[in-house]
Amino acid sequence: MESNSGANDRIARIARHFLPQAEGDVCLRRSHCRAKGGAPGFKVAILGAAGGIGQPLAMLMKMNPLVSVLHLYDVVNTPGVTADISHMDTGAVVRGFLGQQQLADALTGVDLVIIPAGVPRKPGMTRDDLFNINAGIVKTLCEAIAKCCPKAIVNLISNPVNSTVPIAAEVFKRAGTYDPKRLLGVTMLDVVRANTFVAEVLGVDPRDVDVPVVGGHAGITILPLLSQVKPPFSFTPKEIEYLSDRIQNGGTEVVEAKAGAGSATLSMAYAAVKFADACLRALRGDAGIIECAYVASQVTELPFFASKARLGRGGVEEILPLGPLNDYEREGLEKAKKELAASIEKGISFIRK
Repeated sequence: MESNSGANDRIARIARHFLPQAEGDVCLRRSHCRAKGGAPGFKVAILGAAGGIGQPLAMLMKMNPLVSVLHLYDVVNTPGVTADISHMDTGAVVRGFLGQQQLADALTGVDLVIIPAGVPRKPGMTRDDLFNINAGIVKTLCEAIAKCCPKAIVNLISNPVNSTVPIAAEVFKRAGTYDPKRLLGVTMLDVVRANTFVAEVLGVDPRDVDVPVVGGHAGITILPLLSQVKPPFSFTPKEIEYLSDRIQNGGTEVVEAKAGAGSATLSMAYAAVKFADACLRALRGDAGIIECAYVASQVTELPFFASKARLGRGGVEEILPLGPLNDYEREGLEKAKKELAASIEKGISFIRK
């Protein structure tokens, strides 16, 4: 019969899978990161896991068979979220980390970092209104990434993405760890919305639609290339105006519909997981993984731009050209670049000031 001390040790080991770890806890060693019988796969960290995007994102990542270890970090409420999600009967082992003193432990040995951390949009707020708070949060998190997992692929969700990706790049440059192929701003929600709204107009399943969305991730910087939609379709000028406006203002549509109760958290979590899954499949070595993302780019004269990119084990393997644009899209591109340039400079200046 097992002694009480032996049973207590086993209970303590199980509890440490989901309770925030004390500094120096031996359970944090890489060799102890997987439970007995745990699924093979990748180690993923979500920074901001207790927030409106973070919670559904964490739940969906727990369901991903490519994830073997899932680290959930936030400055509040991580123990409850971690305990809740850890009860799901999927292969990934879940651990929670609470507060900045545990941030390094949350990041050690991680393959993919997903960052939804930051304050959400509220009615009347633009993404730029979020800048002063979220810029500081992204800076702090990226400084820790540079120290603890500089080779990880980073998926940055925190708004305004047009500025936070340049902030992250500057932080990594200062630390001497910058690899532009490994830093990706997540614009997948724009693509998801475009596919959905176009499918409604066409009367087809949105899973059968592919709309490239380029530029940035706010307002007029979001440029859906409806001339390149698959399956091919010729939209009327009225349809182009309607679809472009709705795709560009999809976030505002949700903020206003929630009437102060939040922003686009659920659809953003879905889109973030869809993009993270593409990154994990690329890390596994799958070929032909092409997604739109906001990355360091030479597609235009701007240092960052969202367009289709081929993903591989090292992150972005190739940035694809924009392809042929019609007059409406060329005009939209010029407007997008002007606003995007200011947002990029704002992010760079935040670090260099």
